Amino acid sequence: MKLLLQKLLREPLLHFLLAGFIVFLILGRSGAYSDPESRVITVDEDRVSQLVASFSAIWKRAPTPKEIDSLIRDYIREEVYYREAKKLGLDINDPIIRRRLRAKMEELASAAAESADPDDAALQQLIESNPAKYAIGGKLSFRQIWLGREGDAAAALAQLKEGGDPAKIGGTISLPAQMRAATPEEIDREFGEGFAEKLAEFPDGQWTGPLSSGFGEHLACVESRTDGRVPIVDEIRQRLENDWRAASISKRKDRAYQALLDGYDIRIEKPE
Repeated sequence: MKLLLQKLLREPLLHFLLAGFIVFLILGRSGAYSDPESRVITVDEDRVSQLVASFSAIWKRAPTPKEIDSLIRDYIREEVYYREAKKLGLDINDPIIRRRLRAKMEELASAAAESADPDDAALQQLIESNPAKYAIGGKLSFRQIWLGREGDAAAALAQLKEGGDPAKIGGTISLPAQMRAATPEEIDREFGEGFAEKLAEFPDGQWTGPLSSGFGEHLACVESRTDGRVPIVDEIRQRLENDWRAASISKRKDRAYQALLDGYDIRIEKPE
């Protein structure tokens, strides 16, 4: 019995449903769940307190009595429109509402992971699983060609193999065509988060690509590199905790979704 209870407590779907139930209780008590058919709109003390708290969080001050009255009137207007829209079925198959509801469900699935704290062993395992990513003091010298959003990497590589001038291939953008002895932080500052990590996987001395950034597609040639040392946990603790938490949230979402998906019979009918 004890083993069964421990197994259930580790089940992500149970955490997901419990979180949803708690949210249901909180919102239900505050009147957030209302009957669209009801002709009574009650603005109780809890609702007014929530409106005041929301105002204070945004404006960094308490609302005046006149502003509180305005908040209440706006809430009533929103509630009237909400109920009438529900009656007309305007929420059915609306892509914006569907995406918002999906986001809320995913927030429920990740809530527990966001507040969890990893131990040092878990953080050390992150370093050991990808020492190159977390190395300190590593530097890269490289050249890059910007191809734009829809650049043809294969055609550009073919031109380079035929002796084409890198300066005449690709487009023009306010990014450095070359960086020397640059740290990962310096590279990411220019090209966006994660660019240096992907670039570090490229072979030395040859044009390779495509390599994606927030600016589009690139070709890159690593000219030289200086390997960094593997840090201890305390040197990069915050970065490790952020990465661990992001991975935990992603896994929890996937597991919670799969647990829900297992309860459905999926039928797909593609057009001929």
